[in-house]
Amino acid sequence: MTDTHSHIYGPEFADDIQEVIERAKAVGVERILLPNINADSIEPMMTLCKRYPSYFYPMMGLHPTDLTPDYQQVLDQMEHLLADENHPYIAVGEVGLDYYWDKTFYLEQKVAFRRQVEWAIAYRLPLMIHSRAAHRELVDILDEYRGRGLTGVFHCFGGNLDEACELLSFEGFVLGIGGVVTYKKSTLPEVLTHVPLERIVLETDAPYLAPVPYRGKRNESSFLAETLHAVADIYKVEPSEVEKCTNDTVKRIFTHIKWT
Repeated sequence: MTDTHSHIYGPEFADDIQEVIERAKAVGVERILLPNINADSIEPMMTLCKRYPSYFYPMMGLHPTDLTPDYQQVLDQMEHLLADENHPYIAVGEVGLDYYWDKTFYLEQKVAFRRQVEWAIAYRLPLMIHSRAAHRELVDILDEYRGRGLTGVFHCFGGNLDEACELLSFEGFVLGIGGVVTYKKSTLPEVLTHVPLERIVLETDAPYLAPVPYRGKRNESSFLAETLHAVADIYKVEPSEVEKCTNDTVKRIFTHIKWT
């Protein structure tokens, strides 16, 4: 399995990171992809990647809820890192739009998102996209870039079928499916019956959104096994088929990962 979205470099894992990694490996998680959040998260993320090469893979981006008045300078710093031809980053992320709690930086979020989409084009990297309460704005911006070769993941998808179809109209993109799919009131199982298995990848978003039976606890990559089995039940296939198909999709999108 590949956990395509985890913030395991965060302070929530400072006391037991080695045990968390061992539990992930024990259930078959072969690699973990790490989206960046802001300027401060770069160092702990890269420290983890250097300690465990070929297991953790970093991304570079500014999360929409982490915009500050000096966000353009932060983006300058991040773009400087991506401009290094020997950079280790496998994607531009975590980027996008989030208007759920706060619209203070409504316009600035759009500016930052467009700039980071342009990085993906310039540096030939996939996007790891966060969208919350911003579906229409997100689609409108991505429409401006159709035909430009973009690929990526719509992280933590939890929308309805119409939204899924609209997002999947962007041919190079797939949906990131995490612990929400196991929740009793989730509509995701019904939506996914209309989505080809080839158009999804698995994720945890650790430490957030732990699946049943761990809901409410700190999420971690070993819990990806619960999501894998839930998805297998939805598609009425063996878990091994979900694992192979989603790994193949990860290979297709994240072309900078070294596969052994």
